[in-house]
Amino acid sequence: MANPLKCDLCAKPATVHLTQIVNNKVHKVDLCEACAQEKGVTDPSGFSLADLLLKASLNPESSAAGVRCEQCGFTQNDFKKHGRFGCPACYDTFKGLVEPMLDNMHKGVHHTGKVPSRALERKSLYDRLTRLELDLTEAIKSERYEDAARARDEINEVKQAFASNPKPSPR
Repeated sequence: MANPLKCDLCAKPATVHLTQIVNNKVHKVDLCEACAQEKGVTDPSGFSLADLLLKASLNPESSAAGVRCEQCGFTQNDFKKHGRFGCPACYDTFKGLVEPMLDNMHKGVHHTGKVPSRALERKSLYDRLTRLELDLTEAIKSERYEDAARARDEINEVKQAFASNPKPSPR
């Protein structure tokens, strides 16, 4: 049996599950009955997911309410109103606000990328092959035949690695 979801605010078992799609992005919040009542989630006209996320992530000691982005002038209220920041500098300005939200919504607060590891391996092999071919050309031009032979041998090794790491077929 799967573990029951916990309330994002108090960690009790969640019974209310909210999903909001804004600009094709899905935001989910899980709440216990008490927190759902307290936040007014039962009244759809007065509910804002961004507001709830902000309340869930703010500590009274580290409130960013008076903070303003030096580059674009965005405030916490602007974020609540629009559901997004005004510029890249906002992420640093509101770091204390954003990191707890991300930590609650994702596995961590650092983006690790979406490139499949096999694609990275192939790119690395391709870059090495390109560099070796340039080295081979330079060694031949300079009449450094021992270096050229080493480059040729490494090129053959990289090509064998390419052959053993075939490109996945498109789906």
